[in-house]
Amino acid sequence: MTDIRTADAPGAQNWALLITLSLIWGTSFMSVRVALDGIGPMWVATGRTLIAAVCLLIAGRFIGQGLSTLGSVRAWVYAAGFGIFAAALPFSLLSWGQQHVPSAFAGVSMGTVPLLTLLLAAFFTSEAGIGPRRFAGIALGFCGLFALVGPGAFGGDSALVQWGRVACASSAVCYAISNILGRLAPPMPPIAMATVAMLVSTVVLLPIAVLTEGAPRVDSQLSLMALLWVGLGPTALAGFLQLIVLQSAGPLFLSLVSYMVPMWSVIFGIAILSEQLSIGTFIALGLILSGIAVAQSRQIVAAFRRV
Repeated sequence: MTDIRTADAPGAQNWALLITLSLIWGTSFMSVRVALDGIGPMWVATGRTLIAAVCLLIAGRFIGQGLSTLGSVRAWVYAAGFGIFAAALPFSLLSWGQQHVPSAFAGVSMGTVPLLTLLLAAFFTSEAGIGPRRFAGIALGFCGLFALVGPGAFGGDSALVQWGRVACASSAVCYAISNILGRLAPPMPPIAMATVAMLVSTVVLLPIAVLTEGAPRVDSQLSLMALLWVGLGPTALAGFLQLIVLQSAGPLFLSLVSYMVPMWSVIFGIAILSEQLSIGTFIALGLILSGIAVAQSRQIVAAFRRV
């Protein structure tokens, strides 16, 4: 049987999971923005990890991937570290940052995740094939992300705006580190790992939310619904799918989701928010898709051969 646990041969199943993951994550920036209209940023971050932790605990018990299946102390340490860098830090940074910068800026910040993952993977993993083709594809995709948001995303000179930019950019660094941690982690049931990650994140974020924002307040029913979706979809379900793809195909392949998410965000903006988009937006999407094709041409061919 052909081994699909490589970045050069991810297989059709991993491509399907990656597209599904990008679809779910494509709703996250919009949902967080709606949630922030009626809920404090730290409670938004805490709420999504708490909701995800409860859902994953229930799911793990029913399918036999409870916390006891995690096994060694080493596995617990990696799962906890993954949670800090994949949830606690980036969720709080993005929630706070999106109060002060456009959501488009948060999107373009995520475009740096593949570049950062690529560099970290070169030092800390055995991933092969980090050559000119992948660098060219990633650069082309990043150009598409920049064209998608335009120079207006970087406007504003206030201190809060500047710190908002730093927060969003820092979240991208956290995601890249989490990709590497997930790849280096010992084999473990994905739901159990995701559950520990969300529980640890909740334990870390809860006292910070109480100390900085007091008791939780919800000023809008729509904000509550948005928070519930962010916790159930982009956090719980997406976290589970992320680990499956990460452990099967590796961080370089998973990093491609950072190119797909902006595409789905634009589609949802048109279909749900009735946003009016310029021709430049569609040119940007073309650049993003072209970047994926250049960087992952071999994987695309391999995936279609396995369909």
